[in-house]
Amino acid sequence: MGVVTESTSPSPGSATPTTALPSVGARVLSVLAILIGGIAGGFIGYGFVDLQVSGDATVWAGLGALVGATAAAVGTAVVVVLTLRAMGEWRTIQAREEARAAAAQTAGGARRVPRVR
Repeated sequence: MGVVTESTSPSPGSATPTTALPSVGARVLSVLAILIGGIAGGFIGYGFVDLQVSGDATVWAGLGALVGATAAAVGTAVVVVLTLRAMGEWRTIQAREEARAAAAQTAGGARRVPRVR
């Protein structure tokens, strides 16, 4: 847990350390997305098993709901983690390009650094 990586060390030009953690809003939205995905998967799993069996099959329907909720939550979590990592990489690339542009301007050169959009 206490491992310091390159992304958590302070950058030379800034007073505050940079972090690889996503914003609080992004983390809250990601938890909500996983919960909603799990709930939807539970309903789908319950409905699927309920349509397949006849009579009193509450145990099977419950297991179907559990399996569906787990599968959907895990799938949603994978997508959320990949999205948050991509957001972090994008911010790192933007900060690097802005630092290069600022260094080029302070060097006194009239050369324009292309900006990635």
